[in-house]
Amino acid sequence: IPVPGRPDRPLLVAPRELKSRGLGSVIGRASLLHAVAHIEFNAINLALDAVYRFPGMPEAFYADWLQVAADEARHFEMLATRLHAIGHHYGEFPAHNGLWAAACSTAHSCLTRMALVPRVLEARGLDVSPGMIERLRRAGDHDSAALIEIILAEEIAHVAAGTRWFQYCCQQQQLDPDRTFIALVREHALSIIRPPFNHSARRAGGFSEAEQLGLQQLLTDAQTPNPTEQDGQSRAAE
Repeated sequence: IPVPGRPDRPLLVAPRELKSRGLGSVIGRASLLHAVAHIEFNAINLALDAVYRFPGMPEAFYADWLQVAADEARHFEMLATRLHAIGHHYGEFPAHNGLWAAACSTAHSCLTRMALVPRVLEARGLDVSPGMIERLRRAGDHDSAALIEIILAEEIAHVAAGTRWFQYCCQQQQLDPDRTFIALVREHALSIIRPPFNHSARRAGGFSEAEQLGLQQLLTDAQTPNPTEQDGQSRAAE
Protein backbone atom coordinates (compact mmCIF):
# COMPACT_ATOMS: atom_id res chain seq x y z
CA ILE A 1 0.00 0.00 0.00
CA PRO A 2 1.99 3.04 -1.17
CA VAL A 3 -0.49 5.66 0.05
CA PRO A 4 -2.85 5.10 2.97
CA GLY A 5 -6.42 6.38 3.11
CA ARG A 6 -6.55 10.01 4.16
CA PRO A 7 -8.92 12.97 3.84
CA ASP A 8 -8.52 15.58 1.09
CA ARG A 9 -7.16 18.00 3.67
CA PRO A 10 -4.84 18.99 5.21
CA LEU A 11 -2.80 20.19 2.26
CA LEU A 12 0.57 18.43 2.40
CA VAL A 13 3.61 20.66 1.84
CA ALA A 14 7.34 20.55 2.45
CA PRO A 15 8.27 21.03 6.12
CA ARG A 16 10.07 24.29 5.34
CA GLU A 17 6.80 25.77 4.06
CA LEU A 18 5.04 25.40 7.41
CA LYS A 19 4.62 28.60 9.42
CA SER A 20 5.74 28.83 13.02
CA ARG A 21 3.25 30.68 15.23
CA GLY A 22 3.52 31.80 18.84
CA LEU A 23 1.18 30.37 21.44
CA GLY A 24 -0.02 33.76 22.64
CA SER A 25 -2.95 33.65 20.21
CA VAL A 26 -5.75 31.14 19.74
CA ILE A 27 -4.68 30.52 16.15
CA GLY A 28 -1.12 29.85 17.31
CA ARG A 29 -2.32 27.26 19.80
CA ALA A 30 -4.67 25.79 17.21
CA SER A 31 -1.76 25.46 14.79
CA LEU A 32 0.25 23.56 17.40
CA LEU A 33 -2.65 21.25 18.26
CA HIS A 34 -3.25 20.68 14.54
CA ALA A 35 0.38 19.66 14.07
CA VAL A 36 0.14 17.16 16.94
CA ALA A 37 -3.21 15.86 15.63
CA HIS A 38 -1.60 15.29 12.23
CA ILE A 39 1.19 13.31 13.88
CA GLU A 40 -1.38 11.17 15.70
CA PHE A 41 -3.38 10.64 12.50
CA ASN A 42 -0.26 9.41 10.71
CA ALA A 43 0.66 7.29 13.70
CA ILE A 44 -2.59 5.32 13.27
CA ASN A 45 -1.51 4.42 9.74
CA LEU A 46 2.05 3.69 10.85
CA ALA A 47 0.89 1.22 13.50
CA LEU A 48 -1.54 -0.51 11.14
CA ASP A 49 1.11 -0.61 8.42
CA ALA A 50 3.40 -2.53 10.80
CA VAL A 51 0.60 -5.09 11.24
CA TYR A 52 0.09 -5.39 7.48
CA ARG A 53 3.69 -5.05 6.36
CA PHE A 54 5.63 -7.62 8.36
CA PRO A 55 4.27 -11.19 8.26
CA GLY A 56 5.66 -14.05 10.31
CA MET A 57 6.13 -12.15 13.57
CA PRO A 58 4.84 -13.51 16.91
CA GLU A 59 1.15 -12.93 17.64
CA ALA A 60 2.07 -10.45 20.40
CA PHE A 61 3.65 -8.17 17.77
CA TYR A 62 0.29 -7.69 16.04
CA ALA A 63 -1.53 -7.29 19.35
CA ASP A 64 0.92 -4.54 20.36
CA TRP A 65 0.57 -2.53 17.17
CA LEU A 66 -3.20 -2.88 17.03
CA GLN A 67 -3.28 -1.49 20.58
CA VAL A 68 -0.98 1.36 19.51
CA ALA A 69 -3.29 2.12 16.56
CA ALA A 70 -6.28 2.25 18.92
CA ASP A 71 -4.40 4.61 21.27
CA GLU A 72 -3.37 6.88 18.42
CA ALA A 73 -6.95 7.02 17.13
CA ARG A 74 -8.12 8.06 20.59
CA HIS A 75 -5.39 10.71 20.79
CA PHE A 76 -6.44 12.06 17.41
CA GLU A 77 -10.08 12.27 18.49
CA MET A 78 -9.10 14.10 21.69
CA LEU A 79 -7.11 16.67 19.74
CA ALA A 80 -9.75 17.07 17.02
CA THR A 81 -12.35 17.68 19.72
CA ARG A 82 -10.12 20.25 21.40
CA LEU A 83 -9.51 22.00 18.07
CA HIS A 84 -13.26 22.22 17.52
CA ALA A 85 -13.73 23.64 21.03
CA ILE A 86 -11.44 26.57 20.21
CA GLY A 87 -13.05 27.24 16.83
CA HIS A 88 -10.84 25.27 14.45
CA HIS A 89 -10.73 21.83 12.82
CA TYR A 90 -8.34 19.19 11.53
CA GLY A 91 -7.40 19.86 7.92
CA GLU A 92 -7.54 23.63 8.31
CA PHE A 93 -3.76 24.13 8.38
CA PRO A 94 -1.17 22.66 6.00
CA ALA A 95 0.97 19.76 7.19
CA HIS A 96 3.86 17.64 5.96
CA ASN A 97 4.15 13.96 5.02
CA GLY A 98 7.39 13.12 6.82
CA LEU A 99 5.99 10.34 8.97
CA TRP A 100 4.53 8.39 6.07
CA ALA A 101 7.75 8.94 4.12
CA ALA A 102 9.49 7.17 7.02
CA ALA A 103 7.07 4.25 6.65
CA CYS A 104 7.98 3.96 2.97
CA SER A 105 11.73 4.17 3.57
CA THR A 106 11.61 1.41 6.23
CA ALA A 107 9.15 -0.90 4.46
CA HIS A 108 11.93 -3.34 3.58
CA SER A 109 12.86 -4.27 7.17
CA CYS A 110 10.94 -4.76 10.41
CA LEU A 111 14.16 -4.18 12.35
CA THR A 112 14.76 -0.84 10.63
CA ARG A 113 11.10 0.18 11.06
CA MET A 114 11.16 -0.57 14.80
CA ALA A 115 14.42 1.34 15.21
CA LEU A 116 13.57 4.45 13.24
CA VAL A 117 9.83 5.02 13.69
CA PRO A 118 8.92 4.32 17.33
CA ARG A 119 12.47 4.72 18.66
CA VAL A 120 13.43 7.87 16.74
CA LEU A 121 10.32 9.68 15.51
CA GLU A 122 7.97 8.79 18.38
CA ALA A 123 10.76 9.12 20.92
CA ARG A 124 11.27 12.66 19.63
CA GLY A 125 7.75 13.32 20.90
CA LEU A 126 8.86 12.28 24.38
CA ASP A 127 11.61 14.89 24.18
CA VAL A 128 9.55 17.87 23.01
CA SER A 129 6.27 17.30 24.87
CA PRO A 130 7.37 18.63 28.30
CA GLY A 131 8.38 21.97 26.75
CA MET A 132 5.13 22.06 24.79
CA ILE A 133 3.12 21.48 27.97
CA GLU A 134 4.96 24.26 29.77
CA ARG A 135 4.44 26.73 26.91
CA LEU A 136 0.72 25.97 26.78
CA ARG A 137 0.43 26.46 30.53
CA ARG A 138 2.22 29.79 30.30
CA ALA A 139 -0.28 30.79 27.62
CA GLY A 140 -3.12 29.88 29.99
CA ASP A 141 -4.33 26.93 27.88
CA HIS A 142 -4.47 24.33 30.65
CA ASP A 143 -7.00 22.13 28.81
CA SER A 144 -4.66 21.66 25.84
CA ALA A 145 -1.69 21.12 28.17
CA ALA A 146 -3.63 18.35 29.95
CA LEU A 147 -4.23 16.57 26.64
CA ILE A 148 -0.53 16.65 25.76
CA GLU A 149 0.26 15.27 29.22
CA ILE A 150 -2.05 12.29 28.60
CA ILE A 151 -0.50 11.67 25.18
CA LEU A 152 3.05 11.91 26.56
CA ALA A 153 2.33 9.32 29.27
CA GLU A 154 0.80 6.88 26.78
CA GLU A 155 3.43 7.36 24.07
CA ILE A 156 6.04 5.92 26.42
CA ALA A 157 4.33 2.54 26.02
CA HIS A 158 4.45 2.92 22.22
CA VAL A 159 8.18 3.58 22.30
CA ALA A 160 8.54 0.59 24.63
CA ALA A 161 6.73 -1.59 22.05
CA GLY A 162 9.20 -0.41 19.46
CA THR A 163 12.07 -1.29 21.79
CA ARG A 164 10.64 -4.72 22.51
CA TRP A 165 10.32 -5.68 18.85
CA PHE A 166 13.55 -4.02 17.78
CA GLN A 167 15.36 -6.15 20.34
CA TYR A 168 13.47 -9.23 19.15
CA CYS A 169 14.55 -8.58 15.54
CA CYS A 170 18.15 -8.04 16.66
CA GLN A 171 18.06 -11.32 18.58
CA GLN A 172 16.71 -13.15 15.52
CA GLN A 173 19.56 -11.74 13.42
CA GLN A 174 22.20 -12.14 16.16
CA LEU A 175 22.91 -8.41 16.28
CA ASP A 176 23.89 -6.27 19.25
CA PRO A 177 20.89 -3.95 19.85
CA ASP A 178 22.86 -0.98 21.22
CA ARG A 179 25.38 -0.90 18.39
CA THR A 180 22.77 -1.63 15.72
CA PHE A 181 20.49 1.18 16.87
CA ILE A 182 23.26 3.80 16.90
CA ALA A 183 24.49 2.63 13.49
CA LEU A 184 21.00 2.95 11.99
CA VAL A 185 20.51 6.41 13.46
CA ARG A 186 23.92 7.52 12.14
CA GLU A 187 23.07 6.24 8.66
CA HIS A 188 19.42 7.27 8.34
CA ALA A 189 18.26 9.73 11.00
CA LEU A 190 21.15 11.85 12.22
CA SER A 191 19.41 15.11 11.28
CA ILE A 192 16.42 14.23 13.50
CA ILE A 193 18.46 13.70 16.66
CA ARG A 194 18.79 16.89 18.67
CA PRO A 195 18.50 17.99 22.28
CA PRO A 196 16.93 18.21 24.71
CA PHE A 197 16.51 14.51 25.48
CA ASN A 198 13.85 13.36 27.93
CA HIS A 199 16.14 10.77 29.51
CA SER A 200 13.67 9.50 32.10
CA ALA A 201 10.90 8.98 29.53
CA ARG A 202 13.31 7.33 27.11
CA ARG A 203 14.52 5.05 29.90
CA ALA A 204 10.90 4.11 30.64
CA GLY A 205 10.51 3.41 26.91
CA GLY A 206 13.33 0.87 27.03
CA PHE A 207 16.36 2.88 25.96
CA SER A 208 19.56 1.53 27.48
CA GLU A 209 22.18 3.81 29.01
CA ALA A 210 24.52 2.81 26.18
CA GLU A 211 21.98 3.97 23.60
CA GLN A 212 21.40 7.27 25.38
CA LEU A 213 25.14 7.88 25.62
CA GLY A 214 25.51 6.85 21.98
CA LEU A 215 22.92 9.40 20.86
CA GLN A 216 24.72 12.11 22.81
CA GLN A 217 28.00 11.08 21.21
CA LEU A 218 26.44 11.29 17.75
CA LEU A 219 25.50 14.89 18.49
CA THR A 220 28.98 15.69 19.77
CA ASP A 221 30.60 14.12 16.71
CA ALA A 222 28.26 16.03 14.38
CA GLN A 223 29.18 19.32 16.05
CA THR A 224 32.95 18.67 16.05
CA PRO A 225 34.66 20.18 12.97
CA ASN A 226 36.38 17.69 10.70
CA PRO A 227 40.17 18.40 10.83
CA THR A 228 40.50 17.81 7.08
CA GLU A 229 37.68 20.24 6.33
CA GLN A 230 39.12 22.79 8.77
CA ASP A 231 42.52 22.56 7.09
CA GLY A 232 40.94 23.00 3.67
CA GLN A 233 39.01 26.05 4.85
CA SER A 234 42.19 27.56 6.34
CA ARG A 235 44.09 27.05 3.11
CA ALA A 236 41.23 28.61 1.13
CA ALA A 237 41.26 31.62 3.44
CA GLU A 238 45.00 32.04 2.91
